[in-house]
Amino acid sequence: MSRVMATTRLYYDDAVLADFSATVTATTDGGRVVYLDRSAFYPTSGGQPHDLGTLADVAIVDVVDEEERVAHHLAEPLDLAAGSMVVGQVDMARRVDHMQQHTGQHLLSALLADEYGCPTVSVHFGADYSTVDVAGTALTPDQLSAIEVRANTLALGNHAVTVSYEEAATATGLRKASDRAGLLRIVTIEGLDRSACGGTHVGRTGEIGAILLRRLERTRGNTRIEFLCGYRAVQRARLDAELLARAARPLSAAPSDLPELVEQQSVRLTELERDRKRWQQELARYEAQALWQSAAVDRTGIRRVRVTAVGPVKESEPLAQQLIALGPCTVLVTHLDSGGALLATSADSGLEAGPLLRTALQAVGGRGGGSPRVAQGAVSDPTSLEALAHALGF
Repeated sequence: MSRVMATTRLYYDDAVLADFSATVTATTDGGRVVYLDRSAFYPTSGGQPHDLGTLADVAIVDVVDEEERVAHHLAEPLDLAAGSMVVGQVDMARRVDHMQQHTGQHLLSALLADEYGCPTVSVHFGADYSTVDVAGTALTPDQLSAIEVRANTLALGNHAVTVSYEEAATATGLRKASDRAGLLRIVTIEGLDRSACGGTHVGRTGEIGAILLRRLERTRGNTRIEFLCGYRAVQRARLDAELLARAARPLSAAPSDLPELVEQQSVRLTELERDRKRWQQELARYEAQALWQSAAVDRTGIRRVRVTAVGPVKESEPLAQQLIALGPCTVLVTHLDSGGALLATSADSGLEAGPLLRTALQAVGGRGGGSPRVAQGAVSDPTSLEALAHALGF
């Protein structure tokens, strides 16, 4: 078997190379996958997403690392023979965004380890935000703003970010020991960090731009920090400001007053909900008395009350509870539009709502069930409600 031709990765030494020429070494999938002798397109690797752009003016949809070579997946097939020369153009807006996120993560991980004793255990670069998981749960939400200020201060120090190549056996001072042998690509942030990394990075920390730490959460015994850098951080901050302004507008309040107003509204809502339930119980009690008085008593001494609900049958449960508390009684609540049904039986009626309703519903193609006192379900066809009522003795 012939040996595949390796791809020279131009992004290793020039992260801002936007245009390049290369020679096609092979194609597969009818020309939709193209291999080149050299490429500036970064493949998904190390948590960093792949680049986008064009190859011979055809859009790239994916870039895959296949160890020795890089596979360029295209939106349309290219009719190119091996040996053909092509021109590639990297989507630099996406590339710069990834460079900012990745270098920002290196700086943040160094800061968290050196100044807070929290080494990084995993990293995720997402389309909208990224996360870094650090060991332990010592960090608190109150510390997050201080970490953010410190990270931005370090970035503004404009430390040089350089790439070097060293043998794994002799490389020293790495943030995390590498499990690879041979030649390592090492990304160094001057005075702050040395890490083995194959990703793309900015040239100086000032190019990271703003670093925004949005929140932290506990996860599997560690702490996860959500962060955004550069243009992405500015866009998120702008969106947050717009959302706050929209939320404050109906309240005729300033965005800074929202936390107190929301708390006040929450308290008021709780009070109103408590009042609503109390008045609902009172109304149910009066309605239950009227229904109880007008209901006929069958030969077994049980009153059967039929109620047609105007909303979901669940909302009529307080009324049903009030009725079955008055004495031997069974209550059927139905809703014509939805086909919903609720059955309630008093403890002294000798009847159990759950089994009764389940059996009656099954007979008319419905489903449901519940406890001995209250059960709920629905028929597939609302016209079956009368047959259901008849089966239950109403």
